[in-house]
Amino acid sequence: MICKYMIITKADLHTHSNFSDGSDSVTHIIDIAKAKGLDAIAITDHDTMSHILQFPDDAEIKVIGGVEVSAFDPSANIRAHILGYNIAEPEIITELTQPLLEERNRNSERQADILIRLGYTIDLHQITRAGGKYLYKQHIMDWLVSTGQVTEMFGGFYQETFKNGGVCDFDVHYINACDAVRAIKKAGGLAVLAHPGQQRNFRIIPELIRRGLDGLELNHHSNSDKDKAAIRDLAGRYGLFLTGGSDYHGKYESRKIGDFLSEESGTKAICGM
Repeated sequence: MICKYMIITKADLHTHSNFSDGSDSVTHIIDIAKAKGLDAIAITDHDTMSHILQFPDDAEIKVIGGVEVSAFDPSANIRAHILGYNIAEPEIITELTQPLLEERNRNSERQADILIRLGYTIDLHQITRAGGKYLYKQHIMDWLVSTGQVTEMFGGFYQETFKNGGVCDFDVHYINACDAVRAIKKAGGLAVLAHPGQQRNFRIIPELIRRGLDGLELNHHSNSDKDKAAIRDLAGRYGLFLTGGSDYHGKYESRKIGDFLSEESGTKAICGM
């Protein structure tokens, strides 16, 4: 067990397991974090907290259960993913996100059916699913790559098929970002806006703060130096803590656990040190 007085200095607070759109198991992520010399790891799967049931009793490092709610701001017409940490009542999050999980599964199965009709071979009974239940685009692409029907995960085929008006370019209805923040707070957790530089959603931060937002993700591969300066300014102006993480997805993306770490203020707030 970790001594409660342990000083946590290296924490990756944004990773995804095979309970959402990552490829690795919870235990494998923890093992990698230990091998990298991290003091803490947060697993923040999309729209589910079912991964927390896989946490070992003695992981030797601090393991934080989290969630990344796939959210959207309708007034600004932009996405705004909301990270939640230290959730005391996971059932509140599940009530909010379960319909989205089910819609995403139906959406992905529809995409797979379209590809099957176009001549691609996809076995929906054998393909990998998140937590053994929910199909994501990543699982479809991984199947196509592993069976030699497509050469790479997110190359030309993906961009032409799942983006830019392609035959599978349709998506789910995301959760209202304000509702996501409110649910995380109601569940006793801490709410953090993920990678604002990626989704260019800086202008909605004041409204999210009014709903209870606690922090901003600073150290993320998609945040430019200019973005980081703006994030630091907003955090100082509104009294928010700053986090960071690799946004690890296993074999589906190139970034590794520990490539990006949390700022001290976020580590203290989330890891309780």
